[in-house]
Amino acid sequence: MTSYDVTLEWTDGRTRTIDVGESQTVLEAAQRLGVRLPYDCRAGTCITCVGRLLALEDGDDGTDRPLDVADAFGYQRPPQALTDDERDDGYVLLCIASPRADCRIEVGPRVRAEVGDSPWA
Repeated sequence: MTSYDVTLEWTDGRTRTIDVGESQTVLEAAQRLGVRLPYDCRAGTCITCVGRLLALEDGDDGTDRPLDVADAFGYQRPPQALTDDERDDGYVLLCIASPRADCRIEVGPRVRAEVGDSPWA
């Protein structure tokens, strides 16, 4: 099974790299490893678990590739709680997102505050 290194970065400077299988969500892998991330619906209809893609890591030469959430993640179902603009800005719902590449993601309450309210709330 293919897996990817996903580095979670909190605004207080903490980081944690987790191994996420291609059929797992970031949230599932984090919970398996005892890493606490916020979540609620687990269906992509709220924004409690939102993160922001910081970098796609290129395994060949160690440089970062241009950001594109579609390159970094596949979704188990459409992320209803994010607008197209939010997805274009790198926001991702970790409860339904499975990685397609090694990457770095900013997590925590500040990211959630940047997105605002869920359109489904």
